[in-house]
Amino acid sequence: MALSSARAWVLSVNDRERLIKAAFEAKENTYSPYSKFPVGAALLAADGTIIKGANIENASYGGTVCAERTAVVKAVSDGIRSFIGLAVVTCAPKITGAPHIP
Repeated sequence: MALSSARAWVLSVNDRERLIKAAFEAKENTYSPYSKFPVGAALLAADGTIIKGANIENASYGGTVCAERTAVVKAVSDGIRSFIGLAVVTCAPKITGAPHIP
């Protein structure tokens, strides 16, 4: 059995913060008029580049593209194929009567 050449990466606190901030920035470019559920994603490439993506909805549900896929397609089409982190964010609505979870 061949050994995998995968490498384990650990994200620094700074890289995590950058990635999450970028995902929130990406969420601002969502097109989600049907679900009203904006999603942003950010990929951290091995070279430190951050690639952002947002969900793009279509009246035909099958034509909808999720934020993660948008980010991956953008990265791969630019020749980036090695990633070490992914952040995905949204803004979930508050549910009336739901218990508070700290």
